Parts: sequence; structure tokens; C-alpha cells
Amino acid sequence: MKFICPQSVLSEAILTVSKAVSSKSTHPALNGILVEASGSEVTLTGNDLTLGIETKFTAEVEQEGSVVLPARLFGEIIRKLVPLNVMIESNDHYETKILCDRSEFKIMGMSDAEFSEIPEVDSNSGVQIECGLLKGMIRQTLFATSLDESRPILTGALFEFEPDRLSVVAIDGYRLALRQAMLQSDISGKVVVPSKTLNEVAKILSGIPDAETVYVLFTDHHILFEFNQIRIVSRLLEGEFIKYSQILPKDNKTVVKAKTEELLNSLERASLMAKESKNSSIKLSIKPQRMNILSNVEIGSVNEEVSIDLSGPELDIGFNPKYLIDALKVMESEWVTLEFSTNVSPCIMKPVNHGFYTYLVLPVRMA
Repeated sequence: MKFICPQSVLSEAILTVSKAVSSKSTHPALNGILVEASGSEVTLTGNDLTLGIETKFTAEVEQEGSVVLPARLFGEIIRKLVPLNVMIESNDHYETKILCDRSEFKIMGMSDAEFSEIPEVDSNSGVQIECGLLKGMIRQTLFATSLDESRPILTGALFEFEPDRLSVVAIDGYRLALRQAMLQSDISGKVVVPSKTLNEVAKILSGIPDAETVYVLFTDHHILFEFNQIRIVSRLLEGEFIKYSQILPKDNKTVVKAKTEELLNSLERASLMAKESKNSSIKLSIKPQRMNILSNVEIGSVNEEVSIDLSGPELDIGFNPKYLIDALKVMESEWVTLEFSTNVSPCIMKPVNHGFYTYLVLPVRMA
């Protein structure tokens, strides 16, 4: 195998696929990147058997072939080279030469026979979605996935495909984040995608223009995100996801409308005091035209006042401020509504400008 390409292109490709390379596997090939040169393209692949990422780029291929190279060392070498053309050449014994300007490295690779190929996701069940929209849907839900490995199904997000609609749902036992979008599609199905996969998808998408199209395909066991010469294939989580529609309250008596940024800033300031106590909760005291955010701890107290529009009865209710702050940071609306039923019932938060995002958070009991 022998090819020549710009250092910057190769470095970016390595960075992309490295997100799917295992760092602790006892199988050497899983710690490596598969490099394949064919025609006028080079394909790099990383695969830890749960997540696989493949990317392609154009190169000057002088000899076709393939080799598996140690990911960490290969990536560091290429990243440190000067920004000129790089030549990669591998012989029949997988000894690989890396030449760039006046630098020359030789590293030992492995046969591609030891590398686990990414599963093919050949399915009619899929949708096209704008990159910017998918980024937003992941950003508004990913933070609410669970970290508790004893309930593995909640460590991922539900992707619920319905005719003309996609819903992404995350639940961690204390809160629920639901983001919906209207799509031109006629498919139906439900899959639960691991949070690690969605985190890596979001990182890679951050460098892709919002108007690009992402193809999302799924089978019973895998999901594929394909865009811009990049394929991301992930195993799905198995099990029954919580029936989230049964959790959402149907009627709320107290409705508060507030400016998102003002409420966020006040909660962040109030949480500084709450963090100084083992009981890190704050109290919302809701009155006509104002809401006070209160925290009393051993070291002191805080009282933040926020202007609001109130519909319904007054209410005092306690929350973990982090759960409110997380949602307000991704609300994407100048105004937000908070809906309450009682002081022991969940709060529903929604942006005022559209009805596609719903966030539920459980209250805490006040002393």
C-alpha cells in the first residue's frame, strides 16, 4: 500500500475515527485504525465492537492495499508533522513508513484480517434529516440520559420514528427531555441509542454545516448515521424503554412565563449557595408578577427575584437547581413557561416560541 495526501486531511480523518477506537482492549486490532487505499480514495475505520466510525478522503494512491496501525501512535505522529504532503507506504510484512518533509517514521502494523469490519446497515427503515436539526435534538436530550448502569436502557436515548415525525427522548429517573421534529417520512419504529454514540455523533456533527443532510438508517440491532463521507454505526441498547407519554402530566394549575436568560442567570447565582450544603436544593416561591429563588444553608442564604407572568394559584416548590439549569441552557427560546400542578408534582418546562421541546423535572421535598 502506498498513498500521498495532505497532512491536515489525514490528521482530521484520524481524529474522527479515533472516537471509535478502544483504548483498553486486549485485542491489539481494536486499539488500531484500519487504513485502506483503493482507486483514488483512502478509507480509515475505527471499531470498538459497540461503535464503528468510517471516513473517506481523496488521495494520490500509488499502490492499493490495507494495514491496521496503532491508533494513538499513528495519530500523534501525523498531528505533529509539518502541514505538507504525507506519504504512507506499507510492505507485505505490514511495516509502515511515514514520510513528510524531512521526517521519517517506521511503525509496525497488522493485517486487516485481524480487524473487525463495521456491520453493514442495509435497511429500508431510515430518514433524512438536516444536520443542524439533528445536532439540536441531541443537544436538548443527551444531558438527561442516565449514568446508572444498573438500568442500562436509560443510559441511551429513545429514537421514536413515526410517519412524518421523529421524537428523541431521554430519562434518568429524575427528569425527562423530549424533542420532536416533523420529517418527510413514512416509516415507524423505535430504537434506543447509547449516549456514548450520540455524544460522538454530536462532536463530529459540530464541524458539519447545518444545511448538510444526515441519513439515519436502523435495523433491530444497529443504527447508522451517514453524512459527508462519514459513516457512524452503533449497536443499539436492548430492552423496553419507559412509556414516557404516561409520565407527562395532562393538566397544570399554575403556569409561569419568564425570560429564559434572566431565570437561568438567577438560578446559577442561587445554586452557588446551594452547593455549599449537603442539601443542594433551592425553593421557588411563586407569586403574582414575581418568583423568588431561595436557598438557606449553614453558611448563609440567597434570595433572587425574577419577573414573571403568573396564571393560576401561588406555589412554593423545591428543586435541584442543576436540573433546571441544564434545561434552560438548551431551551433555544427568549421566553420559557413552567407548568405546575402541586408542590409534589413534576414541573413541565417548554419554550414559548414552539411546542417541539418538553422537559419534565421532579421536585424535591422542602424541609
